[in-house]
Amino acid sequence: MPKRKSASDVIVHIDGNSLTMEKVIRVAREGARVRLADAARARMAESRKALMKLVEGGRTIYAVNTGVGELVDVRIPPEELKSLQVNLLRSHACGVGERYPAEVVRAMMLLRANALAKGYSGVRPDIVQMLVDMINSKVHPVVPRQGSVGASGDLVMLAHLGLVMIGEGEADAGRGPEPGAKALSRRRLIPISLEPKEAISIMNGTQAMGALGILALKDAAVLADNAQIAAAMSLEALKGTSSAFDPRISNVRPHKGQMRVARNMLTLLDGSEIMVSHHDCPKVQDAYTLRCIPQVLGASLDAIWYGEDVLDVEMNSATDNPLFFPEDGMVISGGNFHGQPLALAMDFLGLAAHEIGSFSERRIARLVDDKLSGLPSFLTRHGGVSSGLMVPQYVAASLVSENKVLVHPASADSIPTSANQEDHNSMGTIGAWKARQIVENVRRVVAIEMITAAQGLDFIPLSSSPAVEKVRAVLRKEIPSLEEDRSISKEIERVAEMISEGAFVEAAERACGFQRT
Repeated sequence: MPKRKSASDVIVHIDGNSLTMEKVIRVAREGARVRLADAARARMAESRKALMKLVEGGRTIYAVNTGVGELVDVRIPPEELKSLQVNLLRSHACGVGERYPAEVVRAMMLLRANALAKGYSGVRPDIVQMLVDMINSKVHPVVPRQGSVGASGDLVMLAHLGLVMIGEGEADAGRGPEPGAKALSRRRLIPISLEPKEAISIMNGTQAMGALGILALKDAAVLADNAQIAAAMSLEALKGTSSAFDPRISNVRPHKGQMRVARNMLTLLDGSEIMVSHHDCPKVQDAYTLRCIPQVLGASLDAIWYGEDVLDVEMNSATDNPLFFPEDGMVISGGNFHGQPLALAMDFLGLAAHEIGSFSERRIARLVDDKLSGLPSFLTRHGGVSSGLMVPQYVAASLVSENKVLVHPASADSIPTSANQEDHNSMGTIGAWKARQIVENVRRVVAIEMITAAQGLDFIPLSSSPAVEKVRAVLRKEIPSLEEDRSISKEIERVAEMISEGAFVEAAERACGFQRT
C-alpha cells in the first residue's frame, strides 16, 4: 500500500466542481491546507462584476436590495445595503446548545467556500479567500449545534460562521472560545467588510448538514467494514457455517452490498480449522444473524453508498438563493438551499447504521447464552462468583434501544417558518446529527461484539482463520482475555477507537485481502 502523505504535504484546491469526500476528511480531521483555484477566482470576479452592473442599473434582486423571507417586498435604499449585510448575519446568528466540534466547522467552511467558488453566487473572491485563510490558520468559529430547520439552508449555523468573518461572534484559534476579532488577530487575519449579496450567500446553503453527513458517512463506512470482521469472529466462535456465503446465492440476487459482504466473509473465513471441524454436524441452518450477514450488512452498505452519491453531488453544487447566471445576465430565485435530498439520505443512513448495531447485539446475546453458543455461560470459567461478559450485552442492548429512539426520521415532519413564506422545511441538519450519534453508539456495540467473540474463541482449542486470528491478535495486544471479573468500560472505548483508527481492517487486509468500503 503506498504511503499516505501527511496533512502538511496536502493542498486541497477548491474550484466548485472537484471536491471529494476524501478531501473534505483530510481538511476536517487531518488539517490539510486549502487553496482557491485561479480559474475559480477569475470566474467569481467576472460573475461579481456582472451582478453589480445589474444592481447599479436599478434591478431589484432578492436579499441584495430587498429584505429576506416574508420581508422580501421591502426595498432597501442603496445607502443601507452594507448595513443589511451585517444585520442579516447578526439577526440570523441565534443558534443554541453545545458547539459543533472543530472537524464539523472545518468541513462546513470548506464546503461553503467550494459552493461559492462555482461562480453562481455573485460574491467577490475575497469571501472565499477569507474562508480559506480561516481554515488554514485554524480559526474555528463557535457554531451552536441547534437552530437549523434545513431550509433556507443552514442559515443559523452559517450566520455564526459569517459573523467571525467580519470580526464579530466567537471563534477558537487554539486558546478556547474568544471574540471573533481577537481570534482573527491572533492569527493575523483582518476582518472582511461585506458588499451587497454577500451575507445571504454566506448563510444560504446546506453546508452544516453536508459537513455532518460527510463525516458520518465516512465513519459509517469504516464501521460497516468492522462489522463484517466482528461478524466473522462471532461466526467462528459460534461454530456457524460459511456455506450461506456461497457466491451462487448472491449471484441470483445481485445487490452490490450483499455481493461485497458475501465475498468478504468467505475471504475472512478461509483456512479456518474451526470451520472444517463441524462440516458434518447435524445442524441444517444457522440463525439469521449468522446466515443472513451478506443480506443485512450488505443492505446497510448500499444505504451508505447511496448517501455518498447524494453528498458527491451536493458538495459541488451551488446551494444559495438567488443564483446569478452571468452568461445570461439573469438572477433567478429558486430553492437549491432546501435540504431535502440530504435529509432523506441522512435519515436512511441513521437507519442503516442502527441495523448494523441491532444485528451485532443479537450475536453478542448468542455468544453469552450457553444454550445457544455451546460455550461457558457468559464466557467465564467461574460462573456464579464471576459474571463474565453478562453485562456488556446489557450495554449493547441499551445503545441499540437508544438508537431506536434516534432513528425516527427527522424529515418526516415539517414546521413552517418566516410567516409561512418558508412553509416546508427539511430538518436535514437534525437528521445528520442523529446519524452521527447513531454511528457512535453502534461503534461501541461492534466493539463489544469483538471483545465478546474474542473471548468465545478463547474457549475453542482449534484455530480460526488466519484473518480472524490476525484481528484477534491485534485486539489482544490491547485487551487481555477476561480471566477474572474487571470493569471493561475503558476497554470497550479503546476497541471503539481501534475501529475508528482502522486497526482491525488493516489487519484483515494484510491477512486475506479484505475489501474495505
